[in-house]
Amino acid sequence: METRSITAEIPMAPRMSEDPAELVPELAEVSAALFKVTGNGSVPRSTISLVQLRAGQIVGSTYLTVLHTGFLRKAGESEERITSVASWQDSPYFTAAERAALALVEAVLRPSTAGERVSDELYALAAEHYEGKALATLMFAIGQVNFFVPVALIAKPVPGRSFNAPWK
Repeated sequence: METRSITAEIPMAPRMSEDPAELVPELAEVSAALFKVTGNGSVPRSTISLVQLRAGQIVGSTYLTVLHTGFLRKAGESEERITSVASWQDSPYFTAAERAALALVEAVLRPSTAGERVSDELYALAAEHYEGKALATLMFAIGQVNFFVPVALIAKPVPGRSFNAPWK
């Protein structure tokens, strides 16, 4: 496995020179559907963005972490909440419902050495805070960010560029 020096400069160009969305235009319809599903109002948009920021952190994608940090800032989230997503377990800035959502994304994305990734106990905890539609929406929000993880890790769009124009 190749390691990069901590002093190496990271190129500010995507790894994949062509925009995958232009190569596969059908992606636009899928992407729009995913955004519609997660934007149905049953889960606060801030919770969805917190979960998706945590997913970006877990998979090690600067593009996704910068993207979702920007969404949270634009929504008026405090710097304390945004910066403590990485250490949410001992942060005082999250509600019990947000903690359940963050625990779910971690369970889905991190391998478990002790059985199921999402235990019955974790599911029950999440179900205490989210009714059926909201829990399904939260599940799809985790799936939505995971749908884009391969793009972020393989094609490597440039962090900080517009969500609609990471290849420009």
